Amino acid sequence: MASPSPHDRSRKEEDEDDPVERMISRTGCAELHYAVQECMAEHQDWRVCQSQVQTFKSCMTNFQNARREQLRKQQQTSTPAESAPS
Repeated sequence: MASPSPHDRSRKEEDEDDPVERMISRTGCAELHYAVQECMAEHQDWRVCQSQVQTFKSCMTNFQNARREQLRKQQQTSTPAESAPS
């Protein structure tokens, strides 16, 4: 029995419960992720897909930087100043 191709990224019902899919969807980079997957399925050579990989990487980096900044601001507003009297 032949095993399925690791590059077969056709959407299946069980993908809806995939934690990686959910995480990527929350970043706003899902379409770019799918573009990488489609390129890999078509060409089966990651070197051919570098444009898609770099675009996805840039999107994820932007999301991570924005999230880091958001968390930093939340931390600053939720912790009282250390110099305040007790």
